[in-house]
Amino acid sequence: MLEKTTRVNLLYDFYGSLLSDKQRDFFELYYHDDWSLGEISEKYEISRQGVYDNLRRSVRSLEEYEEKLGLYQEDLRKTAILETIEDCINQTGLDPSDKDKLIVLMKSLQMND
Repeated sequence: MLEKTTRVNLLYDFYGSLLSDKQRDFFELYYHDDWSLGEISEKYEISRQGVYDNLRRSVRSLEEYEEKLGLYQEDLRKTAILETIEDCINQTGLDPSDKDKLIVLMKSLQMND
């Protein structure tokens, strides 16, 4: 369950802006602010089932965006490559200050994604 929640939150980071305002509101309250379905349903004056259906559609939309665009998978791939490069840098006989410079440059690449 935790893995699914983590994945859904990461997909939201990539594609959340593509959801409707209401979907984003429900998603953030439920996944980020830890509100219950009942609390959200009271605030928006709809049934818990309505909240659940909205969240389910939101997650399905996020998964569909990932299936079509693949930004999350691409980010995982780039992160793995950067980690491999960092390991290679650390195993070389480079001067420590040169290693540090290379690692800083790598991390800046990762932050720019």
